[in-house]
Amino acid sequence: MSFRPLLSLNDPQWGRGSKDGKQNGKKPEDGPPDLDQLWRDFNQSIARLFGKNGGNDNGSNGSGGSPDSTFAKVGLGLVLIVIGFFWMVSGFFIVEEGKTGVITTFGKYSYQASPGFNWRWPTPIQAHEIVNVQQVRTVEVGYRNNVKNKQPKEALMLTDDENIIDIQFAVQYKLSDAAKWLYSNRDQEEMIRQVAETAIREIVGRSKMDFVLYEGREKVALDVSLLMQQVLDRYESGARITNVTMQAVQPPEQVQAAFDDAVKAGQDKERQKNEGQAYANDVIPKARGEASRMLQDAEGYRSRVIANAEGNAARFKQVLVEYQKAPAVTRDRMYLETMQQIFSSTTKLMMDTKNANNMIYLPLDKLNGDSAGKASQPANTATSAVADTMTTVEVRGSKDGRARDSRDRESR
Repeated sequence: MSFRPLLSLNDPQWGRGSKDGKQNGKKPEDGPPDLDQLWRDFNQSIARLFGKNGGNDNGSNGSGGSPDSTFAKVGLGLVLIVIGFFWMVSGFFIVEEGKTGVITTFGKYSYQASPGFNWRWPTPIQAHEIVNVQQVRTVEVGYRNNVKNKQPKEALMLTDDENIIDIQFAVQYKLSDAAKWLYSNRDQEEMIRQVAETAIREIVGRSKMDFVLYEGREKVALDVSLLMQQVLDRYESGARITNVTMQAVQPPEQVQAAFDDAVKAGQDKERQKNEGQAYANDVIPKARGEASRMLQDAEGYRSRVIANAEGNAARFKQVLVEYQKAPAVTRDRMYLETMQQIFSSTTKLMMDTKNANNMIYLPLDKLNGDSAGKASQPANTATSAVADTMTTVEVRGSKDGRARDSRDRESR
């Protein structure tokens, strides 16, 4: 079986009749190809492909039908089947993890395809669009790409105390509904930026300047995030705010120097207040401790004086009882104890003789000083002897005097 090409592009007589250059007895002329001849050549080629004899130009057979038309229909059906198969296969598509496929039927939203291998009706019946719903998207407000590249129209805003403040912040968000994100709003990123600018202006307009600049940054960011989410939900944007980050919060550049001076003065004020508070915290506890100690000392002195007085009173009562039993012995004992207590704390001694007025002066401090250069043992012995002698003399004198006084009282 031999095959020949359906159409020869190099044939100068392509589509112009028979090979001998004749066409119904006429010479070939330049012009468009004969479509009927092309169709017949195509049918004959299909017939030869399926093993049929395509040499019968008359097209007659026993069945009374044209074989060319029959095989042409079969070939056309096969071609249509192949084309239909590839057309149906073109409807398969793959959705990666973290993404979703949005299916539209004749341009209208139908459903969302989950990650994996999916099929839809091929074009032009249905179409799909892959949307990344896990990607963290960022919108910058007040600047672009760099904080230094400011956008004054977005950054400058008015606070509650009528001060102008310069704010640059970034909004991070994810998609919660891909269909709403695609079809509910026209320019999604610009919509997010406008909502963020509106929310920050409302929050800052209700706050004081110092609150926004210092202690209230985190709260402002949180309030902006909540307000933005409420507005986006009303817009059915399909976006979910994940984070609002304050990049720069400062006064306008025109008044930055004056504001820095005011801030420095406020910081100096706070520093001095803290130093004063620290000094007070150091002095007040010490004063309280000193007062408490003085109170405790006074209480101890009071207790000691009372205890001594009570002890002296009790001792006096005991002495009184003993004195009533033996007055002379008690007086002698009290005298000796008193003299012992006095002499133990003095370095000088003066004695009176029995009948004369001459006083004997014993410089014990000098005697002790002179005896320090000598041997310790002889000095101690001499001192002891002198002390014993003085004690004996004094005791005898005191006894004689007391005896004389007692006799005088008895005689009276």
